[in-house]
Amino acid sequence: MESFEGIIEFVAVAERKGFSAAAKQLGCSTSHISRQVARLEERVGCTLLARSTRQVNLTENGALYYQHAKDLLIGLQQANEQVSLQQVTLDGVLRVSAAGGFAEHAVAPALMQFALAHPKLTIDMDFNSRMVNFVEDDVDFVIRYGELADSSLVARKLIERPMMAVATREYLAQFGEPLHPSDLKKHSCVISNNDVWKFSNNGVQENIKVKGRWRSNNANAVLDACERGLGIGYMPTSTFSASVEAGKLQPILQPYWGDGASSWIVYQNKRFMPLRVRMAIDYLVQYFADWEDKAL
Repeated sequence: MESFEGIIEFVAVAERKGFSAAAKQLGCSTSHISRQVARLEERVGCTLLARSTRQVNLTENGALYYQHAKDLLIGLQQANEQVSLQQVTLDGVLRVSAAGGFAEHAVAPALMQFALAHPKLTIDMDFNSRMVNFVEDDVDFVIRYGELADSSLVARKLIERPMMAVATREYLAQFGEPLHPSDLKKHSCVISNNDVWKFSNNGVQENIKVKGRWRSNNANAVLDACERGLGIGYMPTSTFSASVEAGKLQPILQPYWGDGASSWIVYQNKRFMPLRVRMAIDYLVQYFADWEDKAL
């Protein structure tokens, strides 16, 4: 239908704030985007985009039109997916690389449910924390925690991971309880991937470099070391919550706990993505949409 021409291009320009970025997203030329948007503006009888040499912004009419156009596209996409899902059978191998306790105790069970819903699908989940080469390692997507390096990859947030500091009562009785993050410099800390711990002091981030006798990139090993009294731990809440509830560990420095980092699903930015990969990614994002990082 002619009346639908240019809507996809217009929405892409509005969201990417530029014709070149929209063209890259849609996999077409900048001139094609420009022509389609111009024809759309001619049909609706007003200017939707304010163009400048630096960026493209929505006009007042454009902002109103964008909201309706976006809702329209989402509705069409959902309708297409619902019809397609009634006819699709997922098969082949879904290859996932993951690292961390959250991936082990939350993402893996979620993917098991996904596998049960698609009996012809095979899932190969490799647990490691090394840098993945998507082409050489033949990986569809990875699950990672923390700050991500800038790259051409696409990263979608799964959950926020607020932090918690803990120690055993025996350790605190012997060495004293720190009352401020700076006190950690006098303590033995159980370190995971980073020896610079980020706290929040009245809304201001405070970085404390710590040291200790135990270091591991495995959350279960960090938890075990804390429970055995090797020092103070500082990890996402879900790592320690069960042990705190069981009385094995005691929360400390609670007014200063930081917001932590996030767990991400990361994949290649490419036009063609196998349906099993796209559906698995969408499934995980939806699965963890209302997730609270407490006990796993």
